[in-house]
Amino acid sequence: MKGIAFFSGGKDGLYATYLAEKQGIKVPYLLALKTTIGISPHFENLNALKLLAEDMGKELLIFDMAKGSEALAEFIKSLDVDYLIAGDVLLEDHLKWVNLLAEKSGVKALEPLWEKDTFELAKEILNSGFEYSIIAINKEKLSKEWLGYTFRDIKDLERFLEENDGIDPVGEFAEFHTIVLKAPFFEKRFKLKEKSVEESERYWYLKFKLSHC
Repeated sequence: MKGIAFFSGGKDGLYATYLAEKQGIKVPYLLALKTTIGISPHFENLNALKLLAEDMGKELLIFDMAKGSEALAEFIKSLDVDYLIAGDVLLEDHLKWVNLLAEKSGVKALEPLWEKDTFELAKEILNSGFEYSIIAINKEKLSKEWLGYTFRDIKDLERFLEENDGIDPVGEFAEFHTIVLKAPFFEKRFKLKEKSVEESERYWYLKFKLSHC
C-alpha cells in the first residue's frame, strides 16, 4: 500500500507520516501546498522543505491551491496511491476537507493523530525521537522571543507550557508552527540557522536555512 502525505516540514504532518509507515504504508510522495490564504511561513522556506524531503528519500510534490480543490483531487488521483495522510488533531473543518478530497481522489484518508490529547501527543512525538523548532508565531498569542525555540525533550515542552498558559501543546489552533530537525527517518540531525525575522498580517516568522549537524 502506498500513500501521499501533506508536508510542511512541521512536526504533526511528519509524525503522521512516521505512524503511517509504521503501519506498513509506503509513502513515496510528500505534498506541499502553495496557499492562496495569506503568507505560509513554511512555503516561504521551501528550500528547507526540499532538503528534508531529499534526506528522507521522498519526492516533494508542490501544488498551487489557486487551481482549486477539484484540480488537487485529480492530481492525487493521477499518482496511483491508496492513502492521503494528514496530521490533523482537533480541527473538524480541515478533517472534513481531507476526507472529501480523499473521496474525490479515490483514496482513503488516514489521520493517525485525530482526537489525541495534545499534551500526550506532544510527549509522544518527542519520545519517538523527534526534535523541532518554532519558526512562526501568531502575533496575538505568543511573544516574538519564542521564535527559534527548540523542543528536544519533555523538559523543553514543560517549560514552554509553563511560560505560555493557554497555548495548545502542539499549536493545533495555529498559535505556532514548527520545523522538524531530528526524526527517526532522517539520516542526521539538522540545525537551523536564522537568516531574518519577517512579519505578515498574522505571524512573526523566520526565514532560515537548514544544514546537517
